Amino acid sequence: METYDLIILGGGLAGMCAAVEAGEEGASVLLLEKQDELGGSTVLSSGYMAFAGTDMQENAGITDTVESLMNDLIEVGGGVNNPELIKTYGQYQFETYRWLKDHGVEFRTLQAVSGHSVPRGHTIDPHQGIQALYKRVKELPNVTIRFNAPAKRLLKNSEDIIDRVLYETEGESVIVAATKGVLLSSGGFANSEELLQKFAPHLEGALRIGGEGNVGEGLKMAWEHGATILDRQYLSGTYGFHPSANSAVKSQGLAFYKGGIIVNQNGKRFIDESLSYKLLGNAALQQPEGITYQIWDQTVMDQAVHDDPLYDFQLLKRRRLLYQVDTLEELADCIDVPVEVLSETITTYNNGIQNGAEPEFGRKSLTHNYGTPTPIEKAPFYAFESTVAMLATYAGVAVNSKGQVLNAFNEPISGLYAAGEVTGGFHGAGYVTGSSLGKCAVFGRLAVRNALKKEIKV
Repeated sequence: METYDLIILGGGLAGMCAAVEAGEEGASVLLLEKQDELGGSTVLSSGYMAFAGTDMQENAGITDTVESLMNDLIEVGGGVNNPELIKTYGQYQFETYRWLKDHGVEFRTLQAVSGHSVPRGHTIDPHQGIQALYKRVKELPNVTIRFNAPAKRLLKNSEDIIDRVLYETEGESVIVAATKGVLLSSGGFANSEELLQKFAPHLEGALRIGGEGNVGEGLKMAWEHGATILDRQYLSGTYGFHPSANSAVKSQGLAFYKGGIIVNQNGKRFIDESLSYKLLGNAALQQPEGITYQIWDQTVMDQAVHDDPLYDFQLLKRRRLLYQVDTLEELADCIDVPVEVLSETITTYNNGIQNGAEPEFGRKSLTHNYGTPTPIEKAPFYAFESTVAMLATYAGVAVNSKGQVLNAFNEPISGLYAAGEVTGGFHGAGYVTGSSLGKCAVFGRLAVRNALKKEIKV
């Protein structure tokens, strides 16, 4: 039986950061990836990472603090996040940012994104990031990656320690052993109808566009050994996708964070658009047929960001997914809502924000506590049909700040660690953009360091 120091299940960002970290520490590592390529749901993401106090912020004239970042995570999370995890993220986030840069991950732009009080969305190309880490792995002879090798069960020894993994390769079952631990970085369950029906039946109407391999095996394997599952009650879809979106072409836009509004098929707003797009998604699914429209004007269109997965409105236009007209009357006709209702909606909104806050839902900012809304009045006007999608799940196994998986008594399950989307407890009831990839990198490395009994020096 093959034996390694560490076995990692899943080759998304969490797993790849863990593999590089362990490999550079001299550990023997086996990473099992069920698909024929790396990336998981990481490469389907928008590529935002949430960091504070970076050189990119400094160069943009933005003052930020770790305390502000942690406060935003807790506020948007409704105060039900695990404070230990938030504190740990704050402690190691900047060091992780520097580590990623040192390992060839390219940060491209800085944007204001959902849930942050200042621009804190550091964008990467997820494919480039994964490939940069893969390049480093291939330089490490002590790290082995096996593709098309889905893990099936975790096995315990006579001392009740998880020390082996049963996986399949080429139609055969194989058992491998780990002397330091097994790390679950296997992603979520956005493509498991069984688990979505069990945990989130209210999301039945959401599009399914998650990673092909994200069906929750890691969750089930940990569950079998007593792992506590957290945050099931907070599962939400992601708002802002065109109904034609799929895993290959996401077709997403968040014009409301640049100043647009959202209306339902009756032409009425139904929520404060500055809220987390997870909360927006919950509200949107309650609207008629789950279909809504983002409405904006040329002032917002001028804020488009080229080649950005959330803010490249010109790309949506080139894909012929936008309505563009010269008058609000024409816009109402295009999206088949009552002209008088849409006109009244926009007039009420414009008057409200010009007085400091619109009266219906109290919107005061563009996103969270950042930015000032502008009236929708400059032609041409735009509309983007939008719905909700299950792209990733933010519920999973309970972990402590060392990455150890916990049972119902908050006791570590010996030998088992987890990082990334498979974990729960970090996001709480809401979601801050960039915190998902951020926690993958931070906790993937921390779990390895604890398994190998070493500490990161900040």
